[in-house]
Amino acid sequence: MSSRALRRLKGEQRAQAALQELELSDEERMKSDAHKPKNNTSNIFELIGDAGGCTSDEEIAERGREGAQLKKDYVKNEKSNKKKKKKKKASAENGKEAAVDDIDALLETLEKSKGLSHQNTDSNVSEHRPLLYVEHRNLNPETELKRFFGARAVLGDQRVKQRQRQFHRCTWMTVPKDTWPRFSRPGISMSLVESKDGLQHFTFEHNRDYQQVQFKFFDAVESMDPNNIVVLLQLNPFHIDSLLQLSDVCHMQDDQETARDLIEKALYCFECAFHPVFSLTSGICRLDYRRPENRAFYLALFKHVMFLEKRGCPRTALEYCKLILSLDPDNDPLCMLLLFDFLCLRCREYTTFIRLNEEWEVHRNLSQLPNFSFSVALSHYHLSQHEDISPEESQQLRQKADVLLQNALIMFPGALMPLLDLCTVQPDAAVSSHAFFGPKSQIGQLPALSELVFLYVGRCHSLWKDAGLMLWLEENVEKVLKRVDTHDPYVEECQNKRKLRYQSAPRNIHRHVMISEIKEATATLPLEVTTQPGMGFDPLPPLDSIMSYTRPERQNAGASNESTLSLFFRSLLPNFNMQGTEDGQEVARAGRELNQEVNRLMVAMRDMLANIQFREPQWEDNPDRDDEEWD
Repeated sequence: MSSRALRRLKGEQRAQAALQELELSDEERMKSDAHKPKNNTSNIFELIGDAGGCTSDEEIAERGREGAQLKKDYVKNEKSNKKKKKKKKASAENGKEAAVDDIDALLETLEKSKGLSHQNTDSNVSEHRPLLYVEHRNLNPETELKRFFGARAVLGDQRVKQRQRQFHRCTWMTVPKDTWPRFSRPGISMSLVESKDGLQHFTFEHNRDYQQVQFKFFDAVESMDPNNIVVLLQLNPFHIDSLLQLSDVCHMQDDQETARDLIEKALYCFECAFHPVFSLTSGICRLDYRRPENRAFYLALFKHVMFLEKRGCPRTALEYCKLILSLDPDNDPLCMLLLFDFLCLRCREYTTFIRLNEEWEVHRNLSQLPNFSFSVALSHYHLSQHEDISPEESQQLRQKADVLLQNALIMFPGALMPLLDLCTVQPDAAVSSHAFFGPKSQIGQLPALSELVFLYVGRCHSLWKDAGLMLWLEENVEKVLKRVDTHDPYVEECQNKRKLRYQSAPRNIHRHVMISEIKEATATLPLEVTTQPGMGFDPLPPLDSIMSYTRPERQNAGASNESTLSLFFRSLLPNFNMQGTEDGQEVARAGRELNQEVNRLMVAMRDMLANIQFREPQWEDNPDRDDEEWD
């Protein structure tokens, strides 16, 4: 029986108990009326006299004795009736309380069993579900905010207003806003390319009108004037690349609300163009990143993840991270694995992250990533601190966490000192002066390894700012130093792995670092990446791109060189044509070289500013110095 039916039965029994009380009171009233005389005399002794004639003294005395006897019998009957009434009332109340107690106990047991069964089913279902399974309800950030603050605090006094115009369809990723313009299909559609091996490969397509808008967008970007993009958006409010590029501009100007709104608008436009068979939650739909039409969807989702994490919705951000990873898990074009551990730790999904590491370690070799090595140890440590596990299990998890953390420190010794620096923790002299963790460990790192280490430290250092974690880290650092001093063979094995595995980083890692905007990692990018012209709508495109249409050649070919020198001359003289000059090709080549030199100079200045450290002057003890000379 369900809880709703039991509550209904409880209400019916209460109503029946009230009716029984009313019936008992009516019966008692009828019994009391039956014991009363039929006439309306108020005194029983009035029955002695006869209205028709006189009686003798003996008859009067005899009737008086009979009246007294009747009065005694009446009083006795009243007392017995009161006793019976109390007994019946007590028995009725006891029966009612017993029935109510039984129902309450039954409801409690039902809710407990329901809760336990719900937890068991959730754990069992999560174990049997695919690892990258996406739930629709977790794509809405309000669901997570309501869980923490309540619906009233999240929604406030908002009321759903009837709009004059209605949107055509309901979406899962975003909710249309009243401030948005009326939606009209901009010319984007999705088609099914092929179905192979149980997977469905889709792609977005641009019609001819949208292609013309795309060409105008390229011209607006080359003009280096954001106002041209704004004008283009006024004419085409749902042009995807314009929304992404303008969102970056607003983000650089610290207008986060407008930047987030532009990304949500782009996602809404994409979802309205979905193929009827395309599903966000099935995990079998694929999008090829090599096609430029699909890249904007990846980038919009990634930027949306960043905004959700900053908004305080890590669980929703994790769901979108799984969505991006499910679109192309083999190639992982945006390298979402470098972000997956951070979001799992933020929303305390430790078992999900451990399961990913166990299932993908064999074919993806995730232990070579610093973020996985440290985060797996941190997940086991947090699980060992749970109060709902046995002491034996807690001790086993803690021991496993210790071993994993020691292995991570031995494999990536260059991560310790930057981590302590960002956590504002002064390391022990024995640690900082040791050759294994000292400056030599950072100087000897390969550039690809430094990029991964600084990316992890810059992103996840906030997860270590806890006194208990620092004590745990200190204990294991001491154990690692003992293993190094005793020449543990695992130390030499890790040293050989570092020399062989991190010769160069793949392109998707560089792309992830560029769009993550973590200054500690951005400073480690190689020059061949930083000198390339990067655009927010398509950062570091793949070398094997699949182009469905190409941009036609412009009449003013000099403006298409994208060099700093040519753009400078064209800004001064709009009719200037570099190709019309005699040495146009040489000047264009010189302009490209100048652009590379300027980019190298900017990288060097960024490194210099990042390494500047301000130190207080050390005053010498000079008794003759005037104390007021700096006043």
